[in-house]
Amino acid sequence: MVADLSQLVKAYDVRGVVPDQWDEPLAELFGAAFVQVTDADAIVIGHDMRPSSPGLVAAFARGATARGADVTLIGLCSTDQLYYASGALDLPGAMFTASHNPARYNGIKLCRAGAAPVGQDTGLTEIRTLVEQWSEHGAPAASGITPGTVTERDTLTDYAAHLLGLVGLSGIRPLKVVVDAGNGMGGHTVPTVFEGLPLDLVPLYFELDGTFPNHEANPLDPKNLVDLQARVLAEGADIGLAFDGDADRCFVVDERGEGVSPSAITALVAARELARNGGKGTVIHNLITSWSVPEVVRENGGTPVRTRVGHSFIKAEMAEHGAIFGGEHSAHYYFRDFWNADTGMLAALHVLAALGGQDGPLSGLVDRYDRYTGSGEINSTVADQADRLAAVEAAYAGRDDVRFDELDGLTVTSTDWWFNLRASNTEPLLRLNVEARDGRTMEALRDEVLALVRA
Repeated sequence: MVADLSQLVKAYDVRGVVPDQWDEPLAELFGAAFVQVTDADAIVIGHDMRPSSPGLVAAFARGATARGADVTLIGLCSTDQLYYASGALDLPGAMFTASHNPARYNGIKLCRAGAAPVGQDTGLTEIRTLVEQWSEHGAPAASGITPGTVTERDTLTDYAAHLLGLVGLSGIRPLKVVVDAGNGMGGHTVPTVFEGLPLDLVPLYFELDGTFPNHEANPLDPKNLVDLQARVLAEGADIGLAFDGDADRCFVVDERGEGVSPSAITALVAARELARNGGKGTVIHNLITSWSVPEVVRENGGTPVRTRVGHSFIKAEMAEHGAIFGGEHSAHYYFRDFWNADTGMLAALHVLAALGGQDGPLSGLVDRYDRYTGSGEINSTVADQADRLAAVEAAYAGRDDVRFDELDGLTVTSTDWWFNLRASNTEPLLRLNVEARDGRTMEALRDEVLALVRA
């Protein structure tokens, strides 16, 4: 029977329940298809701490070596550590992880050499087609091909050294830092990256455990930050950091236990990256990051470029413009000096360097980058996405004090506020983000738009 991969192969990765939606035999086919589509003679593979990861990796490696590719296994790693290995070794890579999803899930994030993304339009569709074709009778024998080899390599120390070479931390004042790894891969990478720095590290949930016994490894959900916020206050810490399951995203909590907007972090890091580059360079930001981001970029001599939501769009714009940095509202941070790939760890090091380079608290430092009031993303379930979008557009169409654009959904902008309303690609949802110059205006606009969406 031919496998149906429509629910497994997403726009940017492979992700589903093991073994219900996929298993080791399918993983082996994905390994063979990945090598065939990329025409790779060698690849690198890493994985997170999920119980199903080692078996899936071994199967993927069998498929890859059967197609003649030599495989380098780097073992347990964060997703950005896999991107480092792909960049430094100049090899296509496969990272086995389901990021922040529950324990029963697993997935694969694929990239070409130099950490260039493999997504729906850059090879993933072809990989899916081959796996579906082969799923009934198996991959055809690769005649005349010598099977590849499998070797192991540890890249953690080199990964840490690369990151630390991009941020000056040796001269900072001592800081107390609470890190919540959520039993994910931050518990693997943080001790090595932070070793020898003037940081008093307070670890929280560093034990690698893919069953996530303490809370979901998804810091985007406020309930998963509660333990970190309480520990920052209890310890009198200077800062708290929370990583997601595969440790490619990092969220920041200030000394008061309050979350710091990823837009403020984007602006802060943008200012630092522009300073590193002589006050010149392009910075990419998606259209629902704060007004603060392009303002700070311009103030520091840079050129902001606005793009759609989604890492494939950010990475494409990074490459097209030769951008030095890019940031998203979801706490993904992209760096030219990290092969245009995203790394929350490098963003965290920038925040630590900025905080430790001055005497004030983190809340005061980020104030200059957090200038407006945002709603955060609000989801509404609707029967007809297009109908509700049209209704909202019609409600504001007669006003001469607003302008519209449709780069990604509908964005309506006025002098003192903006909002974006866009449809989910996978669920019957509309996603609303609102920002204004003050809280009262933001709340009034938020409620006005939601009333239209949910009518």
